[in-house]
Amino acid sequence: MRRYGKHTDEDDIRTRPNRKGNRPRTNIRPKHEDAAEGMVLTVDRGRLTCLVDDRTIVAMKARELGRKAAVVGDRVALVGDLSGAKDTLARIVRIEARASLLRRTADDDDPFERVVVANADQLAIVTALADPEPRPRLIDRCLVAAYDGGLEPLLVMTKSDLAPPDKLLELYGALDIPYVVTSRGELESGNAADRVREHLDGKITAFVGHSGVGKTTLVNALVPEDRRRTTGQVNAVTGRGRHTTTSALALPLRATEGWVVDTPGVRSFGLAHIDPSRVIHAFPDLEPGTEGCPRACSHDEPDCALDAWVAEGHADPARLYSLRRLLATRERREGD
Repeated sequence: MRRYGKHTDEDDIRTRPNRKGNRPRTNIRPKHEDAAEGMVLTVDRGRLTCLVDDRTIVAMKARELGRKAAVVGDRVALVGDLSGAKDTLARIVRIEARASLLRRTADDDDPFERVVVANADQLAIVTALADPEPRPRLIDRCLVAAYDGGLEPLLVMTKSDLAPPDKLLELYGALDIPYVVTSRGELESGNAADRVREHLDGKITAFVGHSGVGKTTLVNALVPEDRRRTTGQVNAVTGRGRHTTTSALALPLRATEGWVVDTPGVRSFGLAHIDPSRVIHAFPDLEPGTEGCPRACSHDEPDCALDAWVAEGHADPARLYSLRRLLATRERREGD
C-alpha cells in the first residue's frame, strides 16, 4: 500500500519517465569559440540575412537561444555553412551585447514592445513640411524613443518647396537637434541625399517616418545600387502614402563606411515600454537641477525643483519646456 504525508519514503516517490532517455538536463551551453562574427541585415519569417566578412549568409536562430530574438543591426555569432551559397543555411548561436536599442509599441496600452533596430548610432526622423502635414507629436515620440534607447536624433524635413521649415525649427530649436531641409526637386536630383549623407559618415542610422514623407525615396537616393522598392503615391485627399517598406533592412553606405537602416512607415509610435524617468538623461544641462526634486517627481508638478533651477539662470527656460513637452507625449495621441 502506498503511503502519503509524513510516512512516505523514497520508494513511494513516483518518477516520470523521460521519453528521450534518462540523460539529465544541463544549463551548460557550448561556447562556440570558433563561431564567425556577423551583422543581421534583415529578418524575414524566421530567416535572417547576415553579413559575414564580405558575404551575405542566410541563417536561423539556434534553439538554445530560446525566446531571445535577433533583430536588424544585431552583432551575432554564426556556425554551420558560411559559404553563402544558394540553399545553404547557417545557425546563429549567440547575440552579442547591444550598444543601443530602438523600440516601440503598437500603442501606449500595448504591453508588447517591438524592437526596430539594434546598435544604431543615430535616428533620422523624416517628416514632410506639407502633403502630408507635419505631426509634431509623432516626432516627439520618436525623440523620446531615441533618447531612451541611446541614439542621437537627426531631423530630416522634406518638401520645403510646399511649406517653410521655420515653425518646426522654432519648435525643436532648444533641443539642438541637427537637421537637414530638402525639397522635392532635391530629392529627385539626388542633391538632398548628398547633404544628408554628410551626417551619416561612419554611423549606423535608422530612418523612420510616416508614410508619404519621402523616406524611402531618400533611402533609394542614398543607396542607389540597392534600389529594391518603388515609392508609393500620396493620396491628395488624406495626405496618406502607401506603405513601400515592409521590413527593416540595413544597407551599406560604401563611400562613407556607414549604414542606413530603412524601416517600415509608421502611423503610430507607442511608448508603453518607456520609463519617463530616463528621458531627463538627454538633458544634461537640466539633470543636476533634479537633485532637489521629491521622490518619483514627474518634473511637471508644483514641487519640481527644475523651476527654481531654471529661474536661477542655470538653464534655458526653452529647454525645460521641451523636456516637459516630451514627457507629456505618453499622455497625448500623435494627432492631438
